Amino acid sequence: METPLRSIHVVAGVLTDVRGRVLLARRGEDSDLSGLWEFPGGKREPGESSEAALARELHEELGIEAEVGGALIEVPQEYPGKRLRLEVRVIPRWKGTPRGREGQALTWVAPERLARYSMPSADVPVVGALRQPDRYLVTPEPGDEPAAWRDSLARALADGIERVQLRARSLAPAAYTALAHAVAEDCRKAGAGLLLNRDIALAAELGVGVQLGSEQLAGLAARPLPAGVPVGASCHDLEDLRQAQALGCDFAVLGPVKDTATHPGARTLGWEGFVALREQVALPIYAIGGLTVDDLPVARGHGAQGIAAIRSLWP
Repeated sequence: METPLRSIHVVAGVLTDVRGRVLLARRGEDSDLSGLWEFPGGKREPGESSEAALARELHEELGIEAEVGGALIEVPQEYPGKRLRLEVRVIPRWKGTPRGREGQALTWVAPERLARYSMPSADVPVVGALRQPDRYLVTPEPGDEPAAWRDSLARALADGIERVQLRARSLAPAAYTALAHAVAEDCRKAGAGLLLNRDIALAAELGVGVQLGSEQLAGLAARPLPAGVPVGASCHDLEDLRQAQALGCDFAVLGPVKDTATHPGARTLGWEGFVALREQVALPIYAIGGLTVDDLPVARGHGAQGIAAIRSLWP
């Protein structure tokens, strides 16, 4: 009979200075995962609230009196011998000057440089939550009214969608290429990121991202596009997720979490199944399948980057 893994609840804070830089602390030589950088915080004691625990830890570690704000994300992560839950809160205000009272090194990092720092697995999705959109629109097929379809896309972009996956499998190659060029321009003008469904070659030509299908993952030996150009992966199981991580994908999409109109009767993960896979990898992961914007807090509470959807995000 296997010994149950011990459970640890850690609360960490995101502190930003007047220049928008984020504070990281380096783990000491006498701690697990020594030398890695993390968001400052510590363990929540039995009977202690998350707010009280984080305020106490930030005072003990940094010498500041912190006001603990809202939740950013909670990341479940399995480590050898333990199962950790990293609850991350925003710190809107504090008094004092942060300093490493326990001898730990501190550094203020520009948000766009956070991914350059080596971090524990649980902290990596936190960077995703800070840097990547929480909604990922997967377009429906254009159908017979491409002008109306383009109008709907324009409304979605105007409503704040910042990441789009173009799916247009029903189009002939020439029509699809023409649409991809037009949508790439639409997204650039709106400041949104575009990923093409499975089409690595055209994505490279247009300078946009690619969303890899699960069937493509095993056939790739390296990341198919250069760093800085987004690469996502559609995943259904742990093997998919681990391969996406090994390839250096920027994020994964995992599901279905709930029943969907597009795949009625398909086996669903539920949030418990999502967490069981989420805690095995360090990737930012969008939850997909029957989800709406109203599910965003629940998704973040289970370690998701956010939600990916077709119907609920399409005007």
